[in-house]
Amino acid sequence: MFENSIEAVANFTRPINSIIRTYGGKKIIPGSATLFFVNDDGFAITCKHVVDMLSSSDKINNNYAAFKKERDSLPKDGKYKMGLKGLELKYKYTEDSIIQIKNTFVDCVDTMSGYTCHIHPNHDLAIMKFNDFNKLHYSGHASFLKDATQIRQGNFLCRLGFPFPEFTNFTFNETADDIEWTTTGIQVSPRFPIEGMVTRFLADAGKLTGIEMSTPGLRGQSGGPLFNNAGTVYGMQFSTKHLHLGFDLIDKEILIDNKLKKISDYSFIHLGQCIHVDIIKSFLAEHQVAFYEQV
Repeated sequence: MFENSIEAVANFTRPINSIIRTYGGKKIIPGSATLFFVNDDGFAITCKHVVDMLSSSDKINNNYAAFKKERDSLPKDGKYKMGLKGLELKYKYTEDSIIQIKNTFVDCVDTMSGYTCHIHPNHDLAIMKFNDFNKLHYSGHASFLKDATQIRQGNFLCRLGFPFPEFTNFTFNETADDIEWTTTGIQVSPRFPIEGMVTRFLADAGKLTGIEMSTPGLRGQSGGPLFNNAGTVYGMQFSTKHLHLGFDLIDKEILIDNKLKKISDYSFIHLGQCIHVDIIKSFLAEHQVAFYEQV
């Protein structure tokens, strides 16, 4: 049903890949988010919480660089461990503390001097402008739904993004005590679509602001487009809420491998939430960003 639309939307939907390191280990944690382009001038939209993560990276990395500088200046004597403990307390580092985040935009543009952002004051929505590029690495752009009254309960729609990261083009440089991107390994993760039915709508002060879906938006799909089987964009995935169903099983005996075992299960339904197309178009228009609607 969505075969052609997924291929079309994939042309302008891209991953933001991240690698994260905690203080307690050398293991690198990969993650992804999603953005999609709205015109041929390097303008894209994604979630505010994605931009917040990108913005916090420099602060986190600079903080760890300062920690390393102080740590490396400690005398390597019998008081080293005590001095290190003092630094850990000063910088509030525990085993689970995130100390490094590195990000990369995959197949967006050839090169750039940076990006400019506009953050929506009320919704989990942000506009990103890639600056000083020479060549686009995406093709086409979003075509937004013109008449939002067409969005009705029971509409069957699709979301696209990049959960389940499989990229491996990173390493831990033990000598430099740093995480790094590499030119080897897998550089992309497969795109992942997920379908769903429009269940309900989100509203604020009587104004429609979002669309609820019968299936979850997956981690890594934040900032990805919500679209119909023609590829027309209806909104943008931003979160998933979890509703308790009340079908709880507590110490229920079931047969597993020919043995009775007691299990407990608390069931929830996971519902994706998407920013409404009218909120997106209004925000783009407010910042004089060109966008396109279905013909």
